Amino acid sequence: MIRPGPVTRYRVRQVSGNIAKDRRDDLATEEPLEIRVLAGGVSRTVAITMRTPGADFELAAGFLHGEGLVRPGEIQAIGYCTDDDVPPEARYNTVSVRLPHLPEVPHLERHFMTSSACGVCGSASLDALKDRCVPLVTSAVKVHPEILYGLPATLHDAQGVFARTGGLHAAGLFTPDGVLIQSREDVGRHNAVDKLVGWALLHDRLPLTGQLLLVSGRASYEIGQKALAAGLELLCAVSAPSSLAVDLAREFGMTLVGFLRNERFNVYAGPERIL
Repeated sequence: MIRPGPVTRYRVRQVSGNIAKDRRDDLATEEPLEIRVLAGGVSRTVAITMRTPGADFELAAGFLHGEGLVRPGEIQAIGYCTDDDVPPEARYNTVSVRLPHLPEVPHLERHFMTSSACGVCGSASLDALKDRCVPLVTSAVKVHPEILYGLPATLHDAQGVFARTGGLHAAGLFTPDGVLIQSREDVGRHNAVDKLVGWALLHDRLPLTGQLLLVSGRASYEIGQKALAAGLELLCAVSAPSSLAVDLAREFGMTLVGFLRNERFNVYAGPERIL
C-alpha cells in the first residue's frame, strides 16, 4: 500500500479577472488516524482523529500522554497496526501502542471521534484536571518581549509543508532565548501540539520545564491542557485564547500570551515570567 504523505497534488482551474488557466496545486493531506492501545493481548481503540500524515507515532504518544493514559517510560512499543481487522488500505492510518497494562480510565470505554478542528480533552473541568496532572514544576525562566516578538517568524520559517500548501497549523518548542528546539505541523492545532509532546515523550525529554510553546492559531483549553501535562510554564499563541484556557493558566500557574504578532501581545496569566 502507498503510505499517505503530508501533501496531496491536484489539478485546479485558477481564475483571475476574465482569465482562467489550469495548473497544479498542493494541498495539505487530511486522513483519519485510529489510535489503539494494546496490553495483555487485548487491543482497544482510544481515538480516531483527522490529521496530516507524518509523525504519526509522536501524535499517538502525545495524545495518550495529554489524556493522562501514559506516563514517561510506559510505552513498550509503537507501530502501525497489523491486526486482522485492519484492512490493508488502513494500515498506515492505524497506530497501535503497546503498554504494560490497559489504562483504567472511564473514558477509555468509549471511542472518541474528533475532527482536525477540535481536540479531545477527556475532562471538561479544571477540578478533574487537578486529579490527573502533576503539579507544575516552576523554574526561574524569564522571557524578554523582544524574544517573544521574534518567535512567530522563526516558527513560520520552519513550516515547510505550510509553505507549499498554506493550510497547516504549527506548534514550536523554544528555549527562553528564542532558539527553536523542535516544531511540528498538522491540519489540527491540537494534533501539532500532540506531535511535539509525543516527540519529547519518545526522546525522554519530559517534563519541558523552562521551555515555552508557541502555537500558530488560537490557544484553547485542550492546548492548554496538553501544555500543562508536558510541564510547560509558558504558552504563547498567535491568535486569541479562549476563556477556559485563561482560567486553566491562572489556576495552574502558567503564563499565557495571546495575539503574539506585529511586535505586540497580551498577557492573560502569569505576567511575572515576562521581563
